[in-house]
Amino acid sequence: MKYVKLGQSELNVSSICLGSMTWGTQNNQADANEQIELALSSGINFIDTAEMYAVPPSAETYGVTETLIGNWIAKNQDRRSEIILATKIAGNGLPWIREGKDITGEAVIASVDASLQRLQTDYIDLYQLHWPNRLSPHFSKHWPGMLSFSDVDTAEHSAQMLEILQALDSCVKAGKVRYCGLSDDTPWGINEYLRLAEKHSLPRMVSIQNEFSLLHFKDWPYLLENCVHEDVAYLPWSPLAGGVLSGKYLNGSRPQGSRWALSQRLGLFRDTKTVDKAVAEYCNIAQQYHLTPAQLALAWCAGVDGVSSTIIGATSLSQLNENIAAFETALPEDAIREIDGVIRKYPMPF
Repeated sequence: MKYVKLGQSELNVSSICLGSMTWGTQNNQADANEQIELALSSGINFIDTAEMYAVPPSAETYGVTETLIGNWIAKNQDRRSEIILATKIAGNGLPWIREGKDITGEAVIASVDASLQRLQTDYIDLYQLHWPNRLSPHFSKHWPGMLSFSDVDTAEHSAQMLEILQALDSCVKAGKVRYCGLSDDTPWGINEYLRLAEKHSLPRMVSIQNEFSLLHFKDWPYLLENCVHEDVAYLPWSPLAGGVLSGKYLNGSRPQGSRWALSQRLGLFRDTKTVDKAVAEYCNIAQQYHLTPAQLALAWCAGVDGVSSTIIGATSLSQLNENIAAFETALPEDAIREIDGVIRKYPMPF
């Protein structure tokens, strides 16, 4: 297993991060325990969760994933130090979480305490903002004309960000949080947080996790360049594009128990004819090089310059083993050239 420094922190994290958002819907406590044990035995020390999980998000599943992780920690208290534990505060828009309101300083402090209670731990290694208060070009909102940046009150949002940093600072000083990070944000969001942190001597954001895969690479090159030069760890989430890059959803297939067989809050926005065509070509390339489609996609993602640790998820131990094996694979130059050809053919399939 390879380990990398998480931005400007003192945390050394595995190049694989175990995602947990299916724990509580598709996976139960026993499944979560098995996945944690397999991850640790494979050298993975980085686990990511969120107060919003499990997914698809609902009032009934809110906080369940943290609770399952907390149950494992409670039974393995002597192993807490083996895990770099990351969680997130939900942004606005979900009525069952703070009535759908913005992230505020008060919300940060309350949410940290609530996460600590569910996780049954005294500290969170990495506390992240799940998405910003302003609309950002994520979850398929990256197409021209979908957002109006000119309508955003820059000064107001900067003031909100300062308040959030001040609350995070109080959590860090209290020993509840070690480091802070972002999720689903942009270069402006990164740089404004860094500017405010330096100006006011507040916690520096050490990482950002955004969607990134063979089907969705809008962060290349501008946000990734920003991360490299500012030493902010880049953590791709959904490197299999919601599972579609495994090939299991080709030609409209919906395997029983799979994520796409469940009702989705934002719909199946990754389900397009162009996606199907691109995935079919990636599957052919994978077969040529004796890899599964998922392994091809994960190995490609891990090899992108600027990627620190890739967040993977699985609903079974066989899937998790398959995914972990991908990170032991260096793609041949010929495979990379073939992948590049498909990328150029289908640059924005959803």
